[in-house]
Amino acid sequence: MDIFLLIVGFLLAITGIIGSILPVLPGPILGWFGLVLLYLTKIVPVNYTLLGITLVVSIVVLALDYIIPSVGTKKFGGTKFGVIGTTIGLILGMFFFPPIGLIVGPFVGAFVGEMMYDSKNPKKALKASYGSFIGFLTGTFLKFVVSVIFTGLYFSIFWEYKAAFFNF
Repeated sequence: MDIFLLIVGFLLAITGIIGSILPVLPGPILGWFGLVLLYLTKIVPVNYTLLGITLVVSIVVLALDYIIPSVGTKKFGGTKFGVIGTTIGLILGMFFFPPIGLIVGPFVGAFVGEMMYDSKNPKKALKASYGSFIGFLTGTFLKFVVSVIFTGLYFSIFWEYKAAFFNF
């Protein structure tokens, strides 16, 4: 059973890295579950502190992934209409055109929101949309870094107990 948990945990850790790039998979959360499975084996003693800290990091990164595009829109001169448009575009893109919709949705949403606010200034609307896209890339990079760190933790912990796993 320990080998099964080890393999599934490994697959979750690797899927976490992939999920940090593919918007439809919650990368850091999957990586965290990989760590949990490693600690569920009889070989590795449970470290509640590590699991608690990594869980909090996973949840914060998940929340930031939805907040950062709106912040990017605001930083690039977007108004409240652009921020609302970014959020609506993200939600609509997530449900109607995954995974591409998660990239294009916030960009188009910010543009439409800004054009509703000031239809005579498409240049400003485009700049706000660019901010939304930069925010999306920032969130993706953050998820990727956290997922790689979780996978590194997984391998580090496994390496410490590798002899016990393969002691036949």
